[in-house]
Amino acid sequence: MQMDTPKWLNVALWLSIVTIAYNIVEGLVSVYFGSTDDTLALLGFGIDSFVEVISGIGILHMVIRMQRSEIKDFDKFERLALRITGIAFMLLAVGLVVGSVLKIIQNSKPETTLAGIVIAAISILTMYFLMYYKLKTGKELHSEAIIADAHCTRTCLYLSFILLASSILFELFKISYIDIAGSLGIAWYAFSEGRESLEKARKNQLACSCCDNCH
Repeated sequence: MQMDTPKWLNVALWLSIVTIAYNIVEGLVSVYFGSTDDTLALLGFGIDSFVEVISGIGILHMVIRMQRSEIKDFDKFERLALRITGIAFMLLAVGLVVGSVLKIIQNSKPETTLAGIVIAAISILTMYFLMYYKLKTGKELHSEAIIADAHCTRTCLYLSFILLASSILFELFKISYIDIAGSLGIAWYAFSEGRESLEKARKNQLACSCCDNCH
């Protein structure tokens, strides 16, 4: 064990807490503006944030266990969090696809995507910060689980770029299919994360719920 292990475990603990708190706030704001502005991409992004909270609670629980002793496998709580996360991501993906089809049929489009631009920009900065320090912490602790959590945060960073791109393009061209394309991009990532979460829960692998192929 390293001399600085307690210090870096405290850093990991606070990074987990910040991740959960940020995703709750981001989810609330995104769902509100996604609903009022009728933008499916932002709404899906917000719901994704809430699902990330469930995953984040599992990681927080894992870090607390790491502070007490060395761990090798998920416990029952962490496996349950992975299963709930996986199912929630799958449902989100299906909901976004169905929502996209309905928007095409109804030929509806967002009133504005300015909120999506602002939220995505803030998310990009926040997720990059969290990803950088999670990677640093994971390397200091030689923890594959924390490094995997950093890769999950990288996936959230990719989602933020998708939201930013679709929001800017819609605001420039006012084409409804741009918002639909953004929501389908988020649906694809949600499906990938959900599948990976369920696989991790089944195999009891000590890593977080995100798509390894996304890294």
